[in-house]
Amino acid sequence: MACAALCSVALLLGIVIAPAQADVAGRPVKIVALGDSLTAGLGLPASEGFVPRLQAALTAKGIAAEVINAGVSGDTASDALARLDWSVPGDTDAVILEVGANDMMRGLKPQLTRMALDTILQRLKERHIAVLLCGMRAAPNLGADYAAAFEAIYPDLAGKYGVSLYPFFLDGVAADLGRLQRDGLHPNAAGVEVMVAAILPKVEQLIAQIRDRRSL
Repeated sequence: MACAALCSVALLLGIVIAPAQADVAGRPVKIVALGDSLTAGLGLPASEGFVPRLQAALTAKGIAAEVINAGVSGDTASDALARLDWSVPGDTDAVILEVGANDMMRGLKPQLTRMALDTILQRLKERHIAVLLCGMRAAPNLGADYAAAFEAIYPDLAGKYGVSLYPFFLDGVAADLGRLQRDGLHPNAAGVEVMVAAILPKVEQLIAQIRDRRSL
């Protein structure tokens, strides 16, 4: 009798729990793009910024993912850290982290940028959120010493926390006037398409990583 009762409970639990597990495994991967104006899409129509074009590229490939735009123009790494908790909600699976360009443009000490990014990555790790860290290069006029200290931040921290690294967010776009807006800093619509095509394989790997984690 006791065995029958236990079997009934196990069966009941199986009925209740299995659909919930299936739901978690099957729901779209939620990715927050945490960044500055390059992520936000400054100067572009809403549909032509980095996040909507990345979303469109994933959808076109039949990949179930939702990309949230948490880019704020003008943000430094410290600004992103200050708003981390409310910019990255509890149901986030992954973060595309793109900050540091404004730190560099303002000539902030690389150590400050490093410390802020380190803290962001530490807190995301504690929340078990996967990260794709996007690197940035320093402007030549800042000098070789500054460039070396600044550009080392991204591979160093990617290695420290074991997260994926996309070495240069503006790869294929920086210094190409045909892919930049008039300010010579932000990508135009053509530039965004180049950026999305280049980073897409890394984003797909990030999503696969999350799918694998859910299946465990």
